[in-house]
Amino acid sequence: MNQIWVDKFRPQTFDEIIGQDNFVKRIKAFINSKNLPHLLFAGSPGTGKTTTALVVARELYGKDGTKGNFLELNASDDRGIDVIRNQIKEFAKLKSLANIPYKIICLDEADSLTKDAQQALRRTMEKYSASCRFILACNEISKILDPIQSRCVIFKFKALSMEALVALLDKVEIEESLTFEDKTKEYLSQISKGDVRKLLNTLQAAAAINNTISIDGINEIIDFVNPKEVEEMIELAKSGNFEKARDLMIKLRSIRGLSGLEILKEMYRVILKLDVDPKIKIKFIDKIASVEFRLVEGSDEELQLEAFLATLALLK
Repeated sequence: MNQIWVDKFRPQTFDEIIGQDNFVKRIKAFINSKNLPHLLFAGSPGTGKTTTALVVARELYGKDGTKGNFLELNASDDRGIDVIRNQIKEFAKLKSLANIPYKIICLDEADSLTKDAQQALRRTMEKYSASCRFILACNEISKILDPIQSRCVIFKFKALSMEALVALLDKVEIEESLTFEDKTKEYLSQISKGDVRKLLNTLQAAAAINNTISIDGINEIIDFVNPKEVEEMIELAKSGNFEKARDLMIKLRSIRGLSGLEILKEMYRVILKLDVDPKIKIKFIDKIASVEFRLVEGSDEELQLEAFLATLALLK
């Protein structure tokens, strides 16, 4: 049976969750006492936030008991107040059908909710706390209102270490009959940057072509920002060769298909290592922050990146 590896290797129990040992014990204690508070899971994508919420529900209600007692919603699909007033409120006010006296609502990407929606969510959490518990998952906890944070036990998920990712690759290697060339596991773990979803999706794509996984094979199927190319682009701009720097940036975007944010984040990492006057470096970083804000708000990527390269060329 063909199956997405992200789902196939998704942890089903607390013991299978990797890289988050620091708080799994605390969550298990809540489950054992059957006294679950509202929970707020914060951390970068692919670190196990939603998976942990699913494991919590499965441990409380059993494998077949989550239906009718567990509701999973993605706040990025519907960010407004209506989703709180309709779907969430209607589910929250109904009593649990299980021997656990409350139901669970998992709200993924809760930081996508508007401020009004979060205010409505806060009131719902207060009103129906006896019959419903909330598990909120977010990437940026700063976007969650303080009154909601204060009502939750907060767990901050860290990006998985290379050791944890390599251990997962060892498991996949055995179960999928793969062969890894030397240093490939470490390389794949490094470019995944702690994101298990990215790790498994990249590996499955590589394995579809060849069961022997190599660094060259991985590079053929992924598009990632090569730090050396970004370093070259920045050096060209710094030396005043704006047009060549611009041509390289266009190549990265149009031919390699990289997003403006991907390129900008790698620029930031490269600039942090530059051997330049600290005051100049501060100006570069300040400009990066401005460009990042404009990109998130929907500004033209090529124009904003060109403006940043022009800043590099002008600042001496």
